[in-house]
Amino acid sequence: MRPPLAYGLTFAAAFASTCLLVACGKPPGGPPPAPGTPEVGIVTVQPQRVAITTELPGRTVPFLIADVRPQVGGIVKARKFREGSDVKAGEALYQIDPATYKATYDSNVAALAKAQASLRTTRLKAERYKELVAIKAVSQQDYDDAAALLQQGEADVASAKANVETSRINLAYARIDAPISGRIGKSTVTPGALVTASQSTALATIQQLDPIYVDVTQPSAAVLQLKQAMGRGDLQKSGANAAKVQLMLEDGSAYPLEGKLEFSDVTVDQNTGAITLRAVFPNPKADLLPGMYVRAVLQEGVKEQALMVPQQAVSRDSTGKPMAYVVDAQHKLQRRVLETERAVGDQWLVRSGLRAGDKLVVDGQQRAAPGVEVKTVQWNPKPKTTGTETAKAALSQPAGAAN
Repeated sequence: MRPPLAYGLTFAAAFASTCLLVACGKPPGGPPPAPGTPEVGIVTVQPQRVAITTELPGRTVPFLIADVRPQVGGIVKARKFREGSDVKAGEALYQIDPATYKATYDSNVAALAKAQASLRTTRLKAERYKELVAIKAVSQQDYDDAAALLQQGEADVASAKANVETSRINLAYARIDAPISGRIGKSTVTPGALVTASQSTALATIQQLDPIYVDVTQPSAAVLQLKQAMGRGDLQKSGANAAKVQLMLEDGSAYPLEGKLEFSDVTVDQNTGAITLRAVFPNPKADLLPGMYVRAVLQEGVKEQALMVPQQAVSRDSTGKPMAYVVDAQHKLQRRVLETERAVGDQWLVRSGLRAGDKLVVDGQQRAAPGVEVKTVQWNPKPKTTGTETAKAALSQPAGAAN
C-alpha cells in the first residue's frame, strides 16, 4: 500500500502538467484543423439611376429686416407693442411728444392762409391794371409792378404750402410705425427717453421670418467640376426638381418643408474661394430663426448608369488608393483599384475600376488575396436596428446572459 504522501505528490504533478498545457495554449485535442475554402459574401454590381446631391453648410437669414429709428427728435411718450410679438406694417410702435410739431404745423397753416389772402388782393389789382393799361389810364410801369407783385404772391403761397406739408410730415413722424410686417425684438428705449432724428441706435428691429432665406456657400472648384461633368454627359440636368432644396437642422433632423433655390451669386469670394447660393424656405411655425447653422441638400443632377457599391466593400491599399476584390469566373479573387467620386449614403459612387456584372466581395475580406479560390454566397445588408429595438432586446435578455 502506497503511503498518503506519495498519492499527494502524484496528484500535484498531474495538476501542474494540466495547468502548464492550458497556460501554453495547447488544448488536449491538439491544434485546430486547417481551414477549407474561404467563404465570402458578394453582390453583383448593377448600374442604376442615381440623383446626385451635395450637402452645403449655411446660415438662415431673415427674408426682410428693418431697424426702427426716429426721424424726428423728442421725448418718447408711449411704447405700443409687446417685445417679441408679431407686428403688421403701418402699426404704431412708439409715440413721440407731438406738441412742438403740432404748434409748428398750426403756425404754417396760418401763414398759408395769410399768404392766400394777400394773393387775392394782389391778383385783383393786377387784373384791374391790365384793363386800365389798355386804355392808357395807368402807366405801363404801374401795370408791370402789379404783375410782379402777383407773381411774388403766388410764390409766397407755394412756399407756405411747402412749409405746411413739411410740418405735417414732421407731425406724422412723431408716431413711429412699423415699416414691415414681422417679429419685433426688444426695445432699446422706454417711455420718457429722449430720442433724436436719425440716431445710430435703433429703437427696435423687425424681422420677417416667413418665408426665410438660407445662404449657403459652395467652392468654385465644385461648380467647375459640375459643369464639366454635365459637359461630358456624365450627369444630366434633373429637370423641374433641380431647384428644390432639402434642409438638415443643427441636431441632425430634417426640416419637414422643402425650399427652392433662388439664385447663385456671380462673384467668387477672394478670401474663401466660394460662391454664395441663396434658397428660400417656408417657415410658418418660426422653427427657423435667423443665424441658425444648417446644411442644405441640393440636387445637382442625375447619373443614369451609376455604379454604387457598399462602403464596407472598399478598403485602402498601402498608398491610400481605394481598392476592392471581385470574384472571377474561376471563383478566384481579383484585386481592383477603384476611382470613387463621392459617398452617397452608405455607398460609394464608383467612377472606374468596376464593370456592370462584376461579383464584388462585400463580406469576408479578412483572408482575401489575389488568386485565392473562394466560395461565394449572396450578401444581404443587415437591417438597421433602432435604439428602441436595442433597448427592448436588452430588457428581454435574461439576467447574466451577457456574461
